[in-house]
This record gives sequence, structure tokens and C-alpha cells, in this order.
Amino acid sequence: MNLYLIEISRCVALRADAMLMLDEAAWHVAHDLVVPANITLLPLPACAPELNPVENVWQFIRDNWPDEIFVSYDDIVDRCCDAWNRLVTQPWKIMSFRLRSWAYRS
Repeated sequence: MNLYLIEISRCVALRADAMLMLDEAAWHVAHDLVVPANITLLPLPACAPELNPVENVWQFIRDNWPDEIFVSYDDIVDRCCDAWNRLVTQPWKIMSFRLRSWAYRS
């Protein structure tokens, strides 16, 4: 996670800050985590995947592509790219991920 944060930090524009929404996975809240000065971590409440829109992406991929056994690292990357490329051809689906019917109840 520290290496990931360093990479993100390098991509943030000069005099800008990045905010990362994170679930409370152990590596997101580790005591030895070093957060660069230009990154702010926004932890989401535990057990609240509905607040994190990317969870809908992962669920969509799980629902639409079978579990597979990968034979190599390159195989993992290829299949993940394939799944992502199929998803991005469906912009209406991606737009629906942000919709939360419970947020519009009156």
C-alpha cells in the first residue's frame, strides 16, 4: 500500500491534493502506513460497501464473468483487461453504478 500511495502521490499535480476513499481493509489502515503530504485518506465506515461505487464495478464483473484459474501473471492481466474493456463498452451500466435508490427516498 505504501508503494501504491507513492505512485499516486507522484501523479498528483503540483500544489494539488488527492483524496482516496478506502474501505477498512487491513492494509488501508495499517499502523506503518506512510501517507504522502499531498494525499488525504477518507476511510469509509466498516461494512458499508454501498457507499463505495467501485464495489459495484467489482460486483458487476463477478456477476458477469466466471471465476477462473489463472496460469500466469500475464494471464491475470490479460483477463482483467478483457473484463474491463467489455465493461467500458457499456456506459449506461457504468452510469447506473452511481445510482442509489435508497438515497432518493422521501
